[in-house]
Amino acid sequence: MAIRILTDSTSDFTPEEAKQAGIALVPLHVIFDQEEYLDGVTLNKEEFYQKLESTELLPQTSQPSPNEFLSHFEDAKEAGDDLIVITVSSKLSGTCQSALLAKDICEYNRIYIVDSLSVTLGLKCLTQYALFLKEAGKNAEQIVASLEEAKHRLKLFAVVDTLKYLKKGGRLSGTAALAGTLLNIKPIIKVEEGLVIMAAKSRGRNNAYGKIIELMTEEGAPDFSLPYQIGYTGVPDTLDAFCNTIQSSFPLPFTPLTGIGCTVGVHAGPGACGIAYFSKQ
Repeated sequence: MAIRILTDSTSDFTPEEAKQAGIALVPLHVIFDQEEYLDGVTLNKEEFYQKLESTELLPQTSQPSPNEFLSHFEDAKEAGDDLIVITVSSKLSGTCQSALLAKDICEYNRIYIVDSLSVTLGLKCLTQYALFLKEAGKNAEQIVASLEEAKHRLKLFAVVDTLKYLKKGGRLSGTAALAGTLLNIKPIIKVEEGLVIMAAKSRGRNNAYGKIIELMTEEGAPDFSLPYQIGYTGVPDTLDAFCNTIQSSFPLPFTPLTGIGCTVGVHAGPGACGIAYFSKQ
């Protein structure tokens, strides 16, 4: 009896990374101008940002259907395997609900569904932690119990480089966006108990990076012995300065980089960068 691990495409594993790690991905749907794509399958990150910059209307994202989980669930049931499913925050998407419905249809009690209360880099970290525990020889129940505890120590901070997409999405008024652009305001967002919220604002990119260090210090020292991720939207041309700022305060053993996909990218736009990690307490 094996342990299988499945997550959704908002974890921002590339198909190659997922294959190498031995995990399955269920894609969310992205709709551009009434044309529907599968996140990471029929639309990769590079194509997504090209389309995002050339369209007037923001794309929409929608959750996978229960049927898209069901084929994975039926395979695990047939093999008699345990299946741990780690989804994007239920407060941001109906993906977790689709997985729960699929479990009801499948009628197999060896399926464990974990609501990550996170997204993108945070969801990737939690999934990597599940892999770490599996490799350490933990059984499915032990892995799930550890994930349920650790997800409340999961931190994610990001700097948004442009206010254009927050304005397009109705999360910022036109007046506020204009004033913010003129003043070079960079919003800092964080994920807290499943929701993306505004954590702070800074003038200029470097000040914003410094503010993230302050927030990381306030929220408890990072535990870099556990999985962590640094990520970016669009192209990684703002990453060097961001990584240098992190390294100067919290020397990293190495720098794992992830391109952030459509779920966060649709609101942040290109040029954003962020970090996700587990705090020690």
